[in-house]
Amino acid sequence: MLFSRSSKSLSISAFSLVLILSACGSSKYAATEKIYKEKAKDFSKIINATPPVGQLYDSLGATNQEWIGSVNFGIRKPNFVVIHHTAQDSLAQTIKTFFSTKAGTSAHYVISRDGKVVHMVNDYLRANHAGLSKWGKDTDLNSSSIGIELDNNGLTDPWPNAQINSLLKLLATLKKTYAIPTANFIGHADIAPKRKNDPKNFPWKKLADKGFGYWYDDVLKNPPVDFNTEMALKYIGYDTRNLPAAITAFKIHFIQSDITPTLTPVDILVLYNVYTKY
Repeated sequence: MLFSRSSKSLSISAFSLVLILSACGSSKYAATEKIYKEKAKDFSKIINATPPVGQLYDSLGATNQEWIGSVNFGIRKPNFVVIHHTAQDSLAQTIKTFFSTKAGTSAHYVISRDGKVVHMVNDYLRANHAGLSKWGKDTDLNSSSIGIELDNNGLTDPWPNAQINSLLKLLATLKKTYAIPTANFIGHADIAPKRKNDPKNFPWKKLADKGFGYWYDDVLKNPPVDFNTEMALKYIGYDTRNLPAAITAFKIHFIQSDITPTLTPVDILVLYNVYTKY
């Protein structure tokens, strides 16, 4: 009996230790998780309010109007995916940055060098990843896109297979779930010419081969003599108000070996080929 009781005590102690360790692990981000839940709760109150608080209904007053909720509505869905590099040294450093209210930045997902995917903002919520940006007529990419940060210092880091493979799996899920068009998988540099240059030296062709964005063909045809490069860039989505910056952004994405703000004859062939896919 003594042996049995000791074994039972040891089992209970071991089980308790597991619970303690689990609690320690889960409490690492307890403070930030609490803030996330509180903010989500506040948003749910705004959505549930009938009539909506602080919206047009209030400004018009109660004269000759009423609130009648329709049964036909849904939650907003993302239409773009914007890919970034973190320009930091580790996944932990990026997570810490996204906890900083002073920094004020975030992304829906962060993918580490070893392929670990950390989901940080609900896909239906607005993350602060795009900043001042423009793509086509969309001037609020934070509201219309999902932001994915890739753990990479932006200088010397390679793009590990594990990281890219995890990205491809995530992109496949996002594309299917939200019916995101092939053309709408873009980089931070694309939507913020001059201001941003990420992700640099990125394997966009590998993504395009899987249906996430476009890439140029192996055989390039000459454009017509009246081909307007500025209009082509604008048609693809680039903000051409600063044309040299738009050219540089295009070349960061599609040329990479040369990102000077002028189009060479080869660059024009590539631009024409990409333009025809839109």
